[in-house]
Amino acid sequence: MDSRDGQLSVRPRTASMSRTLPAGLSVTARVPASSANLGPGFDSLGMALGIYDEIDVRTTDSGLTIRVEGEGADDVPWGPSHLVVRAIERGLESAGVWADGLEVVCRNVIPHSRGLGSSASAVVGGLAAGCAIAAKFDPALATSADQLVQLAAEFEGHPDNAAASVLGGIVVSWTETDRAADIGRDGVPVAEHHGRVYRAVRLDAHPSLRPIVLIPEERSSTAHTRGLLPEVVPHGDAAFNVSRAALAVVALTQRPDLLMPATADRLHQAQRAPALPLTTSWISRLRAAGIAATVSGAGPTVLALGTSEFPAELRELAAIDGLRVVEPGLADGVLID
Repeated sequence: MDSRDGQLSVRPRTASMSRTLPAGLSVTARVPASSANLGPGFDSLGMALGIYDEIDVRTTDSGLTIRVEGEGADDVPWGPSHLVVRAIERGLESAGVWADGLEVVCRNVIPHSRGLGSSASAVVGGLAAGCAIAAKFDPALATSADQLVQLAAEFEGHPDNAAASVLGGIVVSWTETDRAADIGRDGVPVAEHHGRVYRAVRLDAHPSLRPIVLIPEERSSTAHTRGLLPEVVPHGDAAFNVSRAALAVVALTQRPDLLMPATADRLHQAQRAPALPLTTSWISRLRAAGIAATVSGAGPTVLALGTSEFPAELRELAAIDGLRVVEPGLADGVLID
């Protein structure tokens, strides 16, 4: 696909962006897909999956050139409003540097609007690339994984997908609003910039754990499916999910024989079911077959968690229903070359 040119930048240069990067600096970010919630861990549990987007970034003397290949190439804006470009600029801004021009190439493999964290991956890849270019210019500007989680979660509004793409493996994430924030590079607390501090830790998965995703052709809107959730939930349902989310940590890391009870949920999957009929029917079918299945993020992809080969007969039935069965494996976090 041809490149398209645009005017840099989305946001004006700020006083904190005090140094200009030379032309010719380049990096490549390879960022994994992710699945969020994992059943009961709504907006808190996540998993990095071995489906990857790649982002090449090079500084130039002026302007913006962007090329998008693969998933979403015909659906996303090819200019300063592109999510990757905005994330690159935010990464540069966080490091206090500026680029007069950028060349950006996005090679997309992660399906869009399927519950596999494509937007979070775009944000993480762009931020990581921008921060890495700044660190090439001056190693003292290197960004930590915790800082990258914060920056990425600010885009998303919650850290589960973003943290998984940053840290890899399985993550537990949370949001803090009632404590002193970290101090940013400009000396101002992070929470004063954005109001929330986002945290995450990586867990080591049990070595036998095998995530499998069933990806439909249809797409879903996260905003729509999130809008189906009630503002208030019964105390009993909240207590149920707290216990199952805690159990999920045990099942995913030590006791995969507990995956079935550990992936049960009362807070979001049934509420979203009317908008996801195929997803819901397949979750029921898989769980009836003894396979721990959940909605991947906001759907419509189905996430199945187990320790054995996915049954051939179910694979055939999934194909008949238009579901692509992929065994991506667990992934490490974003990589920079």
